[in-house]
Amino acid sequence: MKATDIPAVAAKAAAAFPAWAAQGPNARRAVLMKAAAALEARKDDFVAAMMGEIGSTAGWAMFNLGVAANMVREAAAITTQIAGEVIPSDKPGCLAMALKEPVGVILGIAPWNAPIILGVRAIAVPLACGNAVILKASETCPRTHALIIEAFAEAGFPEGVVNVVTNALEDAADVVGALIDAPEVKRINFTGSTNVGRIIAKRAAEHLKPCLLELGGKAPLIVLEDADLDEAVKAAAFGAFMNQGQICMSTERIIVVEAVADAFAASFAAKAASMAAGDPREATTPLGAVVDLKTVVHVNALIDDATAKGARVIAGGKAESLMMPATVIDGVTSAMKLYHDESFGPVVAMIRAADEEHAIALANDTEYGLSAAVFKRDTARGLAVARRIRSGICHVNGPTVHDEAQMPFGGVGASGYGRFGGRQGIDSFTETRWITIETRPGHYPI
Repeated sequence: MKATDIPAVAAKAAAAFPAWAAQGPNARRAVLMKAAAALEARKDDFVAAMMGEIGSTAGWAMFNLGVAANMVREAAAITTQIAGEVIPSDKPGCLAMALKEPVGVILGIAPWNAPIILGVRAIAVPLACGNAVILKASETCPRTHALIIEAFAEAGFPEGVVNVVTNALEDAADVVGALIDAPEVKRINFTGSTNVGRIIAKRAAEHLKPCLLELGGKAPLIVLEDADLDEAVKAAAFGAFMNQGQICMSTERIIVVEAVADAFAASFAAKAASMAAGDPREATTPLGAVVDLKTVVHVNALIDDATAKGARVIAGGKAESLMMPATVIDGVTSAMKLYHDESFGPVVAMIRAADEEHAIALANDTEYGLSAAVFKRDTARGLAVARRIRSGICHVNGPTVHDEAQMPFGGVGASGYGRFGGRQGIDSFTETRWITIETRPGHYPI
């Protein structure tokens, strides 16, 4: 599509909104449950599309599909939970209510890296709340995102309630701008890079349209003196290298206190070295391909910069193809780009901390704040550390990569604002209105 096509799409969604909003909660639930089943029925198509478009492994595609189907079922479950409240009024005979009502047309902009999960997340709860939606598909995985819309159409959503926009890469800025500018679009949710998120937020602010932004990350995983190192190694490997490190929650920084750093480094390097990368179509390796050569160039540059400034490669290394090895860089300091910059690839920085206080300070030494993790056998103390980390999400003795449909998902700082998931999602995709009913004759001072 071109920008000139957007007014018609927005008008179609707006025209379909009132009838869908008027549907009862169980009617909306029934269609959403059918959508979940329709998604799962397209399993083979999703696997093929993700392999072909983003170099995904079959395992990552199936993980995406499973989480996405759960998100739709969770959205179906909350249709009867979109509840307001009666608020005591100081005015005699006044019944005061706060009501949650659908907003109108919601624009969801989804990325390529977890395409089924993030495409579904952009539209499922908005639909449950009675809104019409427009999914702006990624230019990198248009087939994967189109399959989502095909499944929702099969489920029986009324014509115009669920819409998709695809476009060429060179038209992306104009198309997104036209979508944000469309008067029918009332709210925007965007998952993607911090740089693009800032552009979207500024454009939306011109129209006073609220945004929900889930942006970049530089997730820290802290390993303290009494950590179970075996568990920490497993979680760090999963968090750093799942989907070749191309997840917003990916472990980007492993912060290890010096007392256990050498033992952790040896075990973690061995684990990383055992995780081969290969052609995802052959399904013989835990790691598949990264999305493009731009990622290879970016990750190689981060490795070069770190090693030139004194860091050591203890597993993996630079790559010449999309099949990049799981790479661990020890001795990373704040002088290196890998310390600050999101890699979004299969490379992780290991940073040594003097003690717990230093580890917390290092974890917070970033503009980002999406996910984090702390490993410590004393879980009460681990919780205390977790509460001092500036992030929207933090896990004690678990990986930084963890998502569930019913959980409040989102970040702080350069990782964005607002929350997807569960009851937090209801707040994001409804309007709260104050409505009163007077039950007694009025008495006024004039």
